[in-house]
Amino acid sequence: MMMKAAVYEQYGPPEVVKVKQIPVPNPKKNELLIKVIASTVNRTDCGFRSAQYFISRFFSGLFKPKFPVLGCEFAGIVEETGSEVTKFKKGDRVFGFNDETFGGHAEYLVIGENKALTTIPADLSFEDAAPITEGSHYALESIRAAKVKPSDNVMVYGATGAIGSAAVQLLKHFATHVTAVCNTKNVELIRSLGPDVVIDYQTEDFTKTDRKFSFILDAVGKSSFKECKPLLTEKGIYISTELGKNGENIWYALTTPLSGGKKVVFSMPGINRYDVEFLKSLVEAGEFRPITEKYYKLDDIVDAYKYVETGQKTGNVIIKIVN
Repeated sequence: MMMKAAVYEQYGPPEVVKVKQIPVPNPKKNELLIKVIASTVNRTDCGFRSAQYFISRFFSGLFKPKFPVLGCEFAGIVEETGSEVTKFKKGDRVFGFNDETFGGHAEYLVIGENKALTTIPADLSFEDAAPITEGSHYALESIRAAKVKPSDNVMVYGATGAIGSAAVQLLKHFATHVTAVCNTKNVELIRSLGPDVVIDYQTEDFTKTDRKFSFILDAVGKSSFKECKPLLTEKGIYISTELGKNGENIWYALTTPLSGGKKVVFSMPGINRYDVEFLKSLVEAGEFRPITEKYYKLDDIVDAYKYVETGQKTGNVIIKIVN
């Protein structure tokens, strides 16, 4: 049996991705075969496809991709279960995250039943469920790495992206005082997510605020530790989702903790089914909703990649596998 999939057989720009027919994968005894209804194109997919950071090749394949179908986020229906699967059954509506073998940019994928997935809330569409995990798990790991406590003053720079918009909502769940920094056109959108303060960086210099922060998360990698350091409390933490100019954040992460004062921290992103279930509970409680800006068909996935790589997207970009 064959399926339509977006395939990349070499690292490079969006154009290396081609939509073609490939065999449907077979689930092992502890795996699920999922009919994918919706997926996303996000920074994780872009990073592995381009291999801009060479270190990613140690996970995805040194010379060429080991897993030619990307798509770390997915939402769909369980089509078949392996003989030892007990947690799910055929027909279950599920969503999740898979950055180990990917597969979301295809009509079917396989994933172990104990991996990062769970059932979709009853009132949620596949398109609304697909973007729940990627930006939010990066935000969640950064919050954990910063050891955020209730009532902490925190800043999210780049609050309009998938990571930033999730971070604002998660930080409010954890009862912090949130200052969100975004562009003019998205001020009202970000205000609707519940931050205490919104700064429009296009009309106001965010570094001129009088408030001090125990944690600053740069969710788009466009600020710097040097720029944000004056805004940090005595032992404040700065985390960026990028390595910084000339990889400076690596150096800062190694050296700044030695001083015992303000420091740069690198969070190690990871996600499991308990994290997915936690995010699901926030969605069900109305405390988290992924923002979605654009929808593309699978046949137009190259255009989706190009748009994501402009660095100007708001929230998430959805790929409709089934139209």
